[in-house]
Amino acid sequence: MKLTVTTLSGELYMLDVGAEMELEGLKALCEFESGVPAREMVLMHEGRPLLDDKRSLKSHAIKEGDVLLIQHLVPPTNASTSSGTDMSLGPRGAEEEEPAFIRDMILKSPDQLALLKHNNPQLADALLSGDLDLFTRVLREQQKEKSDRDRQRIRMMNADPFDPETQRLIAEEIRQQNIDSNMEAAMEYHPESFGQVVMLYINCRVNGHPVKAFIDSGAQTTIMSQACAERCAIMRLVDPRWAGVAKGVGTQRIIGRIHLVQIEIEGVFLTSSFSVLEEQPMDMLLGLDMLKRHQCLIDLKRNVLVMGTTGTETPFLGEGELPECARLQMLGASQSGSTLGSEASSRAGEEFPADTIDRLVAMGFERAKVVAALRQASGNSDQALAALLAQSLQGP
Repeated sequence: MKLTVTTLSGELYMLDVGAEMELEGLKALCEFESGVPAREMVLMHEGRPLLDDKRSLKSHAIKEGDVLLIQHLVPPTNASTSSGTDMSLGPRGAEEEEPAFIRDMILKSPDQLALLKHNNPQLADALLSGDLDLFTRVLREQQKEKSDRDRQRIRMMNADPFDPETQRLIAEEIRQQNIDSNMEAAMEYHPESFGQVVMLYINCRVNGHPVKAFIDSGAQTTIMSQACAERCAIMRLVDPRWAGVAKGVGTQRIIGRIHLVQIEIEGVFLTSSFSVLEEQPMDMLLGLDMLKRHQCLIDLKRNVLVMGTTGTETPFLGEGELPECARLQMLGASQSGSTLGSEASSRAGEEFPADTIDRLVAMGFERAKVVAALRQASGNSDQALAALLAQSLQGP
């Protein structure tokens, strides 16, 4: 008979087993698929735990098409990392651990703090407030919401398979599995697609003031922020009759237009006009009007911008020269919680000590995520733990 085995974190495994198989054998199969040790596993069926390992599945009233839930029960341990950090997080895993420990681990890792700000700004704000009680309250509320969603999902999976809502849930699970499989293939065969692309910026001067300008051939007009216009002392030239609203990915208010300004690039002065936006993170954006007027060529092979009207060339800025607004780290879809296949993670796991992987897995994290976090942290278990905690604390 075919059974569906799931975990609280959302993984699904399809198993084909015999009705006379003992529960002990089913646990061994589940251990192979999920990485959860059989001795630390409790299988739930229709809301009740299955405790007698020697009884057959049939005697447990398990039948074709049933859904079982894996619960990971971790015994207390005194294991610690090489750096001395206590990594025993109790039976409910990292999400139920003392908030002070979670807070300290994330504060030690700026990258994971940035990830938390992106994925869960409410919890990040509570963490950065310095108020442990506030952080604890927000953390517990989010954990309760997640637990409620997990329980609802398990109830749905155990409900009538012909119920429309159950069908919708199953379809969503299949869709997510297809997405994860697609991402796994991309990471295996095209890992470069997950790299960060440095945007195109150049150095220039406006009214004698240095500005880092963003090159955007997809923008219709050249744009300057109000803050940059004030810094360059040209706000007096803004014509408010051209005020309006700029629409793109979002909307921003245009406070007016500067009709004529000279931009200095590599000692050559070029004329341009600017639409001045009230709240624009980039100082200046050179749009298609400016690029076409001066017949500019974006030469990605040589990494330069060529002004066709003057023959002047200026190099695009390297990553270390980018303005602050352009340095937001895109942390990659590998940190978003998608799970790699067990075979791929098993091969990758050979890079790291087995006891390090086992300690993190024993804390309630999936083996594939543990291996990915260790790889990203170059084997540092503390940094990997911080990354796993940040992932587990994503917003609802």
